[in-house]
Amino acid sequence: MKFFIDTANLDEIRAAQDLGVLDGVTTNPSLMAKEGITGEQNVINHYKAICDIVDANVSAEVISTDYESMIKEGEALAKLDPKIVVKVPMIKDGVKAIKYLSSKGIRTNCTLIFSAGQALIAAKAGASYVSPFLGRLDDISTDGFQLIEDIRLIFDNYQYETEILAASVRGPMHIVNCAKLGADVMTGPLSAILALMKHPLTDSGLAQFLADHAKAAAAAK
Repeated sequence: MKFFIDTANLDEIRAAQDLGVLDGVTTNPSLMAKEGITGEQNVINHYKAICDIVDANVSAEVISTDYESMIKEGEALAKLDPKIVVKVPMIKDGVKAIKYLSSKGIRTNCTLIFSAGQALIAAKAGASYVSPFLGRLDDISTDGFQLIEDIRLIFDNYQYETEILAASVRGPMHIVNCAKLGADVMTGPLSAILALMKHPLTDSGLAQFLADHAKAAAAAK
């Protein structure tokens, strides 16, 4: 499973990269705004800064919602760096844009997926990734894990190369369950990634090991 971090915060991206497990970054206009990144050139510069930190896979989202504008914006984003994956919303013109961009060798991430049918048509159009939003489905008492399972079955049935990118991941059990269901990628906050390493028995066991070592060392003097 690939680990992406869902943020535009450069310090968090560096921390995840330094951990040695980061495979990519996903961003969106909301995350950019959260970091105070406004204005076209500032956004472009920020994407370049992210690409300088990570090894691959930086999802950069188009703002336009009509076909022609999405094509223009997507091509411009793709030219920024080979690591860029153009993020396109699941709308009619978005599907058309994914078909066009993929035909030009530009990788795409179809975002705001909430049904297996949406994932299927995005894969049919040639999307590199589809992003089902688990957390937002949880918010309306809908089983996001069943959606991951359904998409996995469909993609396996027809050997689609499109990768399932579990998005809106909010905690460690989201990550573990997505891994169990065969999601290719997860994207979530740094806190969720770090939480995977935590267990009280690990902490108490390490404390005991260190205490026993210190006791033995003192006795040997």
